[in-house]
Amino acid sequence: MKKLFALFLLISSMLMAEAGNAEDSSTSSRSVHIVYTERPVGGEEDPEAFHIRTLSSVLGSEEAAKEALVYSYKTAASGFSAKLTPQQVEEISKQPGVLQVVPSQKLHLHGGPNRLH
Repeated sequence: MKKLFALFLLISSMLMAEAGNAEDSSTSSRSVHIVYTERPVGGEEDPEAFHIRTLSSVLGSEEAAKEALVYSYKTAASGFSAKLTPQQVEEISKQPGVLQVVPSQKLHLHGGPNRLH
């Protein structure tokens, strides 16, 4: 009886782990990209509204666009960062007003605070 119960626990935990991996693989394919855009024509449209509209054209809804949007750049550059799948990156690259799409990267300085003397 103990062996049967142990087998049941093992199978249950394997099924739960597999279900968790399936969920992780669908969300892990999304990564943050920076999308450089032209400034909205005539300056009449708010840049963030333009960015959401551009994202919505690929993601299918304004809600999905707002969920994917990480940051909207409005001052030095025009664009936004968003969580996108490789297919969405390809699609958004073809949208009017999109200049370039690049993966977001974290850069680290070499050396510690003592090396800045």
